[in-house]
Amino acid sequence: MSSATQRETRGFQTEVKQLLRLMIHSLYSNREIFLRELISNASDACDKRRFEAVAGASGDTPADLFIQVRCDKEAKTLTVTDTGIGMTRQDVVEHLGTIAKSGTADFLSKLSGDQQKDSQLIGQFGVGFYSAFTVADRVEVFTRHAGAVATQGVHWESDGSGEFTVENAELSEVGTQVVLHLKDDALDFSDSWRLRSLIKRYSDHIGFAIKMPKQSTADDGKSEVAVTEELETINSAQALWTRSRNELKDEDYVEFYKHVSHDFAAPISWSHNKVEGKREYTTLLYLPGRAPFDLWSRDAVRGLKLYVKRVFILDDAEQFLPMYLRFVKGVVDSSDLPLNVSRELLQSDSEIEAMRAGIARKVLEMLARLAKEETDKYAVFWKEFGQVIKEGIAEDTANRERIAKLLRFASTHTEREEQDQSLDDYLARQKSGQKQIFYVIADTWNTARQSPHLERLRAKGIEVLLLTDRVDEWMMSYLGEYEGKTFQDVSRADLDLGDLLTAEEKAADEKGTEAALALCGRLREALSGRVDAVRSTQRLADSPACLVLNADEYGAQMRKLMEATGQKLPEKRPTLEINATHPLLQRLEGLADEDQFKELASLLLDQAILAEGGQLAEPAEFVKRLNRLLFAKA
Repeated sequence: MSSATQRETRGFQTEVKQLLRLMIHSLYSNREIFLRELISNASDACDKRRFEAVAGASGDTPADLFIQVRCDKEAKTLTVTDTGIGMTRQDVVEHLGTIAKSGTADFLSKLSGDQQKDSQLIGQFGVGFYSAFTVADRVEVFTRHAGAVATQGVHWESDGSGEFTVENAELSEVGTQVVLHLKDDALDFSDSWRLRSLIKRYSDHIGFAIKMPKQSTADDGKSEVAVTEELETINSAQALWTRSRNELKDEDYVEFYKHVSHDFAAPISWSHNKVEGKREYTTLLYLPGRAPFDLWSRDAVRGLKLYVKRVFILDDAEQFLPMYLRFVKGVVDSSDLPLNVSRELLQSDSEIEAMRAGIARKVLEMLARLAKEETDKYAVFWKEFGQVIKEGIAEDTANRERIAKLLRFASTHTEREEQDQSLDDYLARQKSGQKQIFYVIADTWNTARQSPHLERLRAKGIEVLLLTDRVDEWMMSYLGEYEGKTFQDVSRADLDLGDLLTAEEKAADEKGTEAALALCGRLREALSGRVDAVRSTQRLADSPACLVLNADEYGAQMRKLMEATGQKLPEKRPTLEINATHPLLQRLEGLADEDQFKELASLLLDQAILAEGGQLAEPAEFVKRLNRLLFAKA
């Protein structure tokens, strides 16, 4: 390694190699987006340099901040230059040699080799700088950090195959220059008219001037005659959120979303608002069309881009959104916050709390409007983000009612697995005299809809919500009631149908309970150590028995969640409820052979466990017991 240039060769991070190989092939049909990605990076660099100057962190006062795009047909190059913050040697190695993003391994594991599917995933991940290799067989980066002297510039180079080189370079200007040596099949990107068209399409909203050399043209207005050294601005160079909604098209909003999110797909919806009064700020909020791969990672980058008086402050200001709205993308621009606002101040400032509450309400209003007016789009949103929205029931008590209206469930009203029924839909169909909203929790939709706990309710035409998401039991513990109706888990021992039963049905239930007392006692003795209690029930119609939970007992979902966090829970002994009118129970009642009685009693309990999707503690013993009974019958 030369002491003069300190040149060194390094290998890409393994994940980068995988991404480059797949990306170059998967994004072939849409590779023009590389220009948008490079210009977005350049815009971020300009934002950061302006902020550093305002905050006084760098001692650097930038002159005109802009982005320049040049092409050279003879040299087969395309160059994107910015006057932004620049990078140090360490920055170059870290940012251009690794993917510093949580969940990288999980993301790469989902890549299948199917170009269409992989293209969507890669776009979801955000390819950024690496998209340059879709059109270039060699990329060079020349960069000098703000505040660094000319001799502290850096030159980075790679062909994207596995290694890159880094060396010192003397650079007269602060900023970054990316030089793409174009592939033979990508030479159309050395045409200035093509580049101008792409800049107008993808990057017109960028708040910094994007300049290209001015051209004189022939009479037809298209043929290139000469390129001058004079630069002209190609884009509108005005921050999109500062413009009036009336002058913006849907295409403008969509392209700006792709800029702030690095997502290839269009958003489902957006909301552009200016708040005036006691506090003044502008928000541009987006609902993505699909969940990011790291949605469930607590360390994932989230939040809005924060600007103060149009000066960029933070890239991921998570303080402006509650955790359950972490999927929202966009911008907040405040007129009241100080320009040197820090993350620490954002954590404690009462002004931020007020803005956070206002922004959360705006997102919920956007969702409510989408649910009411564009049900198909809301169905897509719910499929991607429904479980996250459910977290809000526990986390945001102030908006609990608003969030509850957004919830969607599967139910016994339809034979569809889709969660497309609202609580208002349920209430509109409820039976006369019904005071509760009934639901059942299970691991899968099939297990839920076939649950024996539903038999009596189904026979009476009472609708039951089918809850299968891993957060459902936790959510329902906070929901409490809706529109004056309490929620009732039909698998709980305290199930009360109240006025939904006739006087005759109630009398028959009481009579059946008394008649089964002796059988319940005998079963409890036979199953000693395996059950907490045995009692007769009228909730069953076709099944011989089921398991129920006491009112204060954790269900299977909550036990799994708590055990996953390392909490030790006491061993649970279930309560067995029996249908005394079922032929199997009637046979048991008249069975004198105690050994056979115990065999059948154990089989009855095992069946009840399996019917609710549970796991047997001793499956081998269950098989042996069943075989013994089958052999005895034969």
